[in-house]
Amino acid sequence: MNMYPKPGFLAAICLGGTFILASCGQSAPKNTGEATADSAVAGAPVETKAANTDYKPAFPGQTRIGGIKSATAYEGKVLSTDLKSPWGITTLPDGRFLITEKKGTMRIATADGKVSDSITGLPPVNPAGQGGLLGLRADPDFANNRMVYWVFSEALPEGNLTAVAKGKLSADEKKIEGATVIYRATPAYKGTLHYGGRILIDKSGNLVVSTGERSDLETRPQAQDLKSGLGKIVRITKDGKPVAGNPFEGKADARPELYSYGHRNVQGLAFHPATGDLWETEFGPRGGDELNRIEAGKNYGWPTITYGLEYSGKKIGDSIQQKAGLEQPVYYWDPVLSPSGITFYSSDSIPEWKNNLFIAGLSSTHIARLVIENNKVTGEERLLENEKERFRDITEGKDGALYAVTDGGKLYRIYKK
Repeated sequence: MNMYPKPGFLAAICLGGTFILASCGQSAPKNTGEATADSAVAGAPVETKAANTDYKPAFPGQTRIGGIKSATAYEGKVLSTDLKSPWGITTLPDGRFLITEKKGTMRIATADGKVSDSITGLPPVNPAGQGGLLGLRADPDFANNRMVYWVFSEALPEGNLTAVAKGKLSADEKKIEGATVIYRATPAYKGTLHYGGRILIDKSGNLVVSTGERSDLETRPQAQDLKSGLGKIVRITKDGKPVAGNPFEGKADARPELYSYGHRNVQGLAFHPATGDLWETEFGPRGGDELNRIEAGKNYGWPTITYGLEYSGKKIGDSIQQKAGLEQPVYYWDPVLSPSGITFYSSDSIPEWKNNLFIAGLSSTHIARLVIENNKVTGEERLLENEKERFRDITEGKDGALYAVTDGGKLYRIYKK
């Protein structure tokens, strides 16, 4: 149930996908959702496979909620197959998209799928394992200042770490100017797994960034260590400094940039468009992927509590799922979804999707749609599951459509039919 295949296997998939796509020419695959019943009516859970564990949820509806189906007919169309291992996608003010590619370049894509040449000038990344050029965001005032912020895995003499950088997109859109690393989630570690890597910009103009606990048993306890930058969500200024008013400000035994802790590997971050609340998704091990609503200073439990197992099948730690002082996930998956990028839908184009959460699934090879009411999941739907793609990130376009990228290099548009 590992969320990533072995590197050689993944390469084989990518190479095979390139051959198939080249053979298909312009006959891009489509996936259509047909109007059937009202999506508010929940049926049997969408997950039918056996769970890895016999753990009991902490409350009704915490997992395997009733399945739903969109009443609105929608279509998923491949706009481009020209991307190279895309990892992050964000919407620009003019309706185009800025996309990161794992090996260290950015691209610009139009809403009809035209992809630019590589944008260069970024600091070198370490693309080994799960590393590379990761999440990104454009400055809210991008139309005037052209500033971009991104996360990447950086190689240092003492090991690798999750780093945050910023720079200005040149007028000709061919390079990033003045690229500067503004934050490093130390300590570095000689491993290539669990970097986290998503980034948001909040209403105050500060950066919210996720890090991973680097996976190995040696580093895993640092998710609970307030003196470590691993396994955390941090809140920093655009210059990389701790934000005034952060929950651990002024505490000698904690880092002032920390916002929440006890995370495994957070690759999904999004603000709810109505409430402004911060939500995240993170990978569990074998079972136990989580959806959490993040509150400042709270402990989200990893590795003390979990709804998953080691990949070997062994139990984790004391094999407990609940403990006083540790937050429960709003929702969890077993078997895993492998949740990467997420976005809330805010458009009026498809009213029934308003304020729903959309999750790019990797090993699950679909996009999950969650209906959330009063901070509880009340319905789940699977989109584009027939595509059998590893969906890496998703964003809402200016046109009210959703745009998603896949590990195999595709850019999808998902829109009202």
